[in-house]
Amino acid sequence: MVETVKWTPEGVVMIDQTKLPRTVEFVTCRSYRDVAGAIRSMVVRGAPAIGVSAAMGVALGILETPPERLAAEFPRICDTLAATRPTAVNLFWAIDRMKRLYASLAGSAPEQLRQAFIGEALRIYEEDIAINRAIGRHGAALVPDGRSVLTHCNAGALATAGYGTALGVIRAAAEAGKKIHVFADETRPFLQGARLTVWELQQDGIPVTLITDNMAGHFLKSGRIGCVIVGADRIARNGDTANKIGTYSVAVLARENNVPFYVAAPVSTLDLSLHSGDAIPIEERPAAEVTHVFGVPVAPDGTDVANPAFDVTPHRYITAIITEKGVAHPPFGENLAALAQGD
Repeated sequence: MVETVKWTPEGVVMIDQTKLPRTVEFVTCRSYRDVAGAIRSMVVRGAPAIGVSAAMGVALGILETPPERLAAEFPRICDTLAATRPTAVNLFWAIDRMKRLYASLAGSAPEQLRQAFIGEALRIYEEDIAINRAIGRHGAALVPDGRSVLTHCNAGALATAGYGTALGVIRAAAEAGKKIHVFADETRPFLQGARLTVWELQQDGIPVTLITDNMAGHFLKSGRIGCVIVGADRIARNGDTANKIGTYSVAVLARENNVPFYVAAPVSTLDLSLHSGDAIPIEERPAAEVTHVFGVPVAPDGTDVANPAFDVTPHRYITAIITEKGVAHPPFGENLAALAQGD
């Protein structure tokens, strides 16, 4: 399985997801500003992977800053990384965790501080892989044997430190011996489904069929799809879920056709400070992602563009939310909080 992001003596090495599936290339980030640029430009993407990358970025910032300047520079390191993408709550969760570590180590020797931050970044990386496998174990039972699964965007190993959330559930079901076939929405405008999800599933030998986003209703109505599984970038207290743009439409179509709709995400994606999805910030991406495909214009010059990167699926359309601590069913307001507080 591909390593999305890893810590090395040379820096933070990431697979360049903007080049997949045509070429497999890696980028080495040697500073926290390099990591911030990689997150912003979607060299690395997916909420858990963004969180892991941000933690490693903070560690790089500690390494590259002279000890006498660290007190002044540390807030700038954190703010630079936090300003990259507003919707994925794992970004802020990881940075807050590094901030708490910094506060707990006040007065420590510089080398002790450096090693502590490297160690914490590696723990976040390792925890993410273990969390994804636990999500897979909890979710595999929900996947019907011998039916197709529809997924939107990419919530696989490429969106995490490894294994994946939504694709982790699919992988776990396949590993359990279930006969799984996947329909993957292409996921316009950045084509994460076409470029990334299909590529990942092909590497694993899991049968996958690529469809355009506007074909989802047709196949949901056909009776071939046993469930929908997607990832998440932020989940409010009531279960409203922000995920890649187009997810809301899929959820509505799934409800219309009585197909279960599952969200797979770690507890760190929960934002219990928000009572509903109305308060989730929605990132607006560059217009060129809509007007051009791989640099080739597909719309007239001067076209006005709206390009929200995410939408919010109301909790009433969600059958269950699969986390590493178990599966939450409605009412989400009670059950998500209970999962978050559990051991």
